[in-house]
Amino acid sequence: MSLKAIAKQLGISVTTVSRALNGYDDVSQETRARVQAEADRRGYRPNTFARRLKMGKIDAVGLVFPVHPVPLNNSVFMEMVGEISRELASHDIDLLLIADDDLSDKHSYLRMVQSRRVDALIVAHTLDNDVRLEQLQAAGFPFLALGRSHLARPYAWFDFDNYAGSWHATRYLIEKGYQRIAMLGEHNNQAFIAQRRQGYLDALRESGLSDQWLRTLPPSRRAGYQAVEALLAQPLPPQAIITDCNTHGDGAAMALLKHGKLQGDNRVALVVYDGLPDDSIVDVDVAAVVQATREAVGKQIADMVRQLIAGEPVDQLQVLWQTEFRPGVTA
Repeated sequence: MSLKAIAKQLGISVTTVSRALNGYDDVSQETRARVQAEADRRGYRPNTFARRLKMGKIDAVGLVFPVHPVPLNNSVFMEMVGEISRELASHDIDLLLIADDDLSDKHSYLRMVQSRRVDALIVAHTLDNDVRLEQLQAAGFPFLALGRSHLARPYAWFDFDNYAGSWHATRYLIEKGYQRIAMLGEHNNQAFIAQRRQGYLDALRESGLSDQWLRTLPPSRRAGYQAVEALLAQPLPPQAIITDCNTHGDGAAMALLKHGKLQGDNRVALVVYDGLPDDSIVDVDVAAVVQATREAVGKQIADMVRQLIAGEPVDQLQVLWQTEFRPGVTA
């Protein structure tokens, strides 16, 4: 169905129809509404490729994620990606997943930048000192960092207050009388992992407690399960456990359940970041550090990316969302 048919039906020019469908301000709101209604009635879909060439936009955004470790195994991350994609798609913007191997000499996201195959990049799992962000900033390419890093110039970022989440959870346990508090954390240097660990360490230090039960391990259920088995076998096992991801938490919960220490008076208090996964076989209301819903996060990130593409100043695109500690039967 062509623009000419719509123009003929409405008695206006093809140029006016085209500009109305592309949202130009020189077309009145009434005319835009008439054109859109007629286009919808006829099932008209614009020639996206031609429009992109004309507007100088690709209508695509790349999401850069690390190969090591693999965040696609994390249900929380994948739910967030799904919501970002859904929200961008509602604005006719495609989301491309770009795996980045930090051990490789060549980075795939740089090809996207050099060839201008996307309008912007979302960079997930940032580092405190992130070379990727430095390269993008030097190239003048628009990007939104999911996490904060140390850069010389302002940049767009979205993050949760990971430090506060772990700090409040640890303080809660201390105030409940627990003194031997373990933490199971991922064994990598991504910024959000370091922030969660530091919140735990600072809370212990403020109360003069030992961090000898801190463990760093791969982000898997097996690793969480095995770590808790080993901790429980110690002469002086922890009285409470905090996990910085819900895969660790699921494994920890299974180990505690096996030993009869997940609930009741003999329990080892358990706090899980993001709560247990939806597919967990453990049906217990565990204590959790809660972040916003995936739908809300996806909408926030997608909105920020659209503003970034539109040229909004990056120092106006810096958002820190709070976390919340939610007690459960396990703490």
